[in-house]
Formats: sequence, C-alpha cells, structure tokens
Amino acid sequence: MFPCTTPFAKTTTRLLAACAASLVLASSAARAADDAFEVKSSPVKATLGEKAVSNVNIATKPGWHLNAEAPLTLKLTPSQEITVEKPRLQRADLAASTDTTARFDVALVASKEGHGEVQAEAGFVICQETLCRPIKEKLIISVEASPPGAAEKKPAKSRKK
Repeated sequence: MFPCTTPFAKTTTRLLAACAASLVLASSAARAADDAFEVKSSPVKATLGEKAVSNVNIATKPGWHLNAEAPLTLKLTPSQEITVEKPRLQRADLAASTDTTARFDVALVASKEGHGEVQAEAGFVICQETLCRPIKEKLIISVEASPPGAAEKKPAKSRKK
C-alpha cells in the first residue's frame, strides 16, 4: 500500500470519502422517506359462498398528504378459491377518504374452506409542499373461509352413564 502524500492523492482520497458519506446519507434518507405512509389490510373470516369484506387502508404520516388529483388504485389478484367483486378499484370506489387517508372496501367470496389470499397493489401519490412521490405498495389480504354455520356449531356434550 502506498501512502497518500501527493496533493492529487490527498484530494482524491477526500473526494472518495465525501462520496461514500453522501451515499450513506442518501440511503438513510431513502429509508426515512418510506416512513411517509402506511398501507394495511384487515384479515377476513368468510363463510363459504357468502360475501365478505376486507378494508384496505392507506394513511400518510405527518407532513404528507394524498394527492387529490392523481389516480388512486387498488389492483386485486385473488387465489383460485376466492372471487373478488371488482379486480381493479379506483378513486370513485373509495369507501372513505380525507386528504391524509383512504379506505377501499374489498368485497370477496370464498369457494373453498381454509386459508386463501388476495394479492393487492395500491397505487397512489403522496406529496409535501415541494415534493410528490408516486407509490406502488404490495400487500396481501388474508382470508379464512369456513362452511355455513361452522361458527354456530358447539361441541357435543359428553353423556355420563
């Protein structure tokens, strides 16, 4: 290894160190920027053949808001045992919204007992005063399906002889 004694070598070393430091800061800022929103879905306990509903909630963190002029969508891809009422929901399909929150009610029907899921991708734009970010966020809606009356059935009492 050669010592960095020439002016050129010292300048190059400082420049490389500054670049490395800026990359570390930039990656930290990118991680912090991901804390600007949250997308969550509610799990569903469904009865076979009957309509059930899951809520998909989008919420911005303080300092951010949803862009009211940009598209706001939810694309749904259900597993084989689940049917969704609409595979693509848009702003007009929102069940509730404010400048910082939005909620889609996802209607679905399960045709097979057990666990199923709906893969979803929310698309929206969040903004601050001088910056807007388009977001594509993937999530899974978990569905547990049981036959009609399964929740009402009680275990049989054992008889004493």
